[in-house]
Amino acid sequence: MTDPIADYLTRLRNAIKANHRVVEIPASNLKKEITKILFEQGYILNYKFIDGETPAGVIKIALKYDPVDKVNAIKDLKRVSRPGLRQYTGYKDMPRVLNGLGIAILSTSQGVMTNKKARDLKVGGEVLCYVY
Repeated sequence: MTDPIADYLTRLRNAIKANHRVVEIPASNLKKEITKILFEQGYILNYKFIDGETPAGVIKIALKYDPVDKVNAIKDLKRVSRPGLRQYTGYKDMPRVLNGLGIAILSTSQGVMTNKKARDLKVGGEVLCYVY
């Protein structure tokens, strides 16, 4: 597998389309940080890091659905920077996702964070994905 982040996003996307409540994803430190951001921003209900099943462990993610309409909180996940085409941005050119309604997840020198936090800290980095 050449792009584990794209695999992570695809597993989430497929679980949402199949209306699953929980999805299990092989873990890595970058995937754990992305999962924490999705939880802090309210896109997933809960998560759990399980060690031992694989060398790096497993991430169990409980997806968030609206109780009335049964619509998922995540409308779309889009991979931006790929191994063949990296996308970097400075803090002045920070992307706005859906005119501020979505988030961009960046990998910066100060860790993985959202575009809003990176703009406040005045750091740029690699744009990993858009979530809305």
